[in-house]
Amino acid sequence: MSHAQNPDILLRLRRASGHLTSVIAMVEDGRDCLDLAQQMQAVIKAIESTKRILIHHHIDEHLGAAASALPAAEARALVEEIKEVSKYL
Repeated sequence: MSHAQNPDILLRLRRASGHLTSVIAMVEDGRDCLDLAQQMQAVIKAIESTKRILIHHHIDEHLGAAASALPAAEARALVEEIKEVSKYL
């Protein structure tokens, strides 16, 4: 399945977009810095989470297919190891 067809990725991006729209409205309304910083953090976390899901999906699709020549347990372990190290991106 393509990342474009992954409903979780699209849902999370739409949520981040909603948070960002809120931040823009808050800036225009002259809202307090603390409120703005909290909403900006929500946008950052939503995008980081979506990026992680996107990368894990890519790993599953491409590395999983490439590792299929290995025994199943070994292939799963390899995919999980790559996912674990990807959190440091």
